[in-house]
Amino acid sequence: MFRWPISIYYEDTDAGGVVYHANYLKFFERARTECLRAIGVNQTQLLAEDIAFVVTRAELDFCRAARFEQNLLVETLVIEMKKASLTFQQRLVDHQGVVYCEGKIVVACITLTRMKPRAIPQNIVQELKSGS
Repeated sequence: MFRWPISIYYEDTDAGGVVYHANYLKFFERARTECLRAIGVNQTQLLAEDIAFVVTRAELDFCRAARFEQNLLVETLVIEMKKASLTFQQRLVDHQGVVYCEGKIVVACITLTRMKPRAIPQNIVQELKSGS
């Protein structure tokens, strides 16, 4: 389980001070990026090698409204690994474990110039397996 802190800024909210629904996807994206960075995956290097990860599916459940100036955590866990895709379970929670939003995000590994699926590089597979 990877945890990444998120602070809710004014720009994340709507006129009522509640997090705008699309911003939960941004929080989850940042946490997945940091999760990969924590295991040594350099996405700039991947792009130079014509490799990218793209979201192919996102399912979100909005459980409770997050608000301006809250400090929360995104919990990220790889729950399925296939040859060319990863499925992440992610939750935005407070420090007592109260869930604000949870989702299942599927990302595919692609050859960027062709926009076609490709196998996840072995070094990434190994790091994800050793971290789980």
